[in-house]
Amino acid sequence: MKKFLVVGNPINHSLSPKLHNYWIHQNKLKAVYEKKQVEEEKIKEIIREIKEEKISGINVTVPFKQSVIPFLSFLTPVAKKTNSVNTVYKKENQIIGDNTDVIGFKSAVKFINFDVKYKKALVLGAGGVAPSIILALEEMGASEITLSNRTQEKAESLRKNFNKLKLISWGKTVEADIIINTTSLGLNREDKIKIDYNKIGSNKLFYDLIYNPTQTKFLSEAKKVNNQTENGKIMFIYQAQQAFKIWHNIEPKIDDNLIKLLDND
Repeated sequence: MKKFLVVGNPINHSLSPKLHNYWIHQNKLKAVYEKKQVEEEKIKEIIREIKEEKISGINVTVPFKQSVIPFLSFLTPVAKKTNSVNTVYKKENQIIGDNTDVIGFKSAVKFINFDVKYKKALVLGAGGVAPSIILALEEMGASEITLSNRTQEKAESLRKNFNKLKLISWGKTVEADIIINTTSLGLNREDKIKIDYNKIGSNKLFYDLIYNPTQTKFLSEAKKVNNQTENGKIMFIYQAQQAFKIWHNIEPKIDDNLIKLLDND
């Protein structure tokens, strides 16, 4: 039986096992998918287990999307461009790092019929998934992308890969049509993001990549000033669909039953 994992820290919130095991059962595959909380020093050991074929593949979540890279043989073009990996597998004796977050976000935005073209975007956070969101926004034709991060050094580092990226200090606001939280602030229900919701105004799209809990403080505060809000559940489903396809060569179905299944958590 093939074994797959999602690794991160924290990991309790992850619905990846529920989603992947649903698809595994649906497609009658001999496989199991589990979640594992690890410390950074254990990443090398997990990659070794993929080499030894004790594990068939892993998904990588916060905070290891970049720290996993030194242990990989090869990065796909999108993983290289973003310097961010969320899907790992073995192929022809090489350990491949891929990124399905970019297509996951693009598919999720398309799902809600939001057109990014010629729109201004504000990205909050410069962590592992942020470059994937920036690349997706660029590919969708955003007219301007601004980044706000708690540490300026990390923001400056990210701008080396995306030279059109504008930077502002944490807590500052700019005019934007779509505001995306890529930080882990919100995994705890009382987490607050330092942002002036009134200054941004109403009728904007606030998108939180966090999907569990479904309603973060970031989204509830945005809703109070009449904004559209979306959590990261649909992006999570689409990025998982691509990972499943990479591993099993099957594109699993996304339907209302699947979305309802995840809604129950």
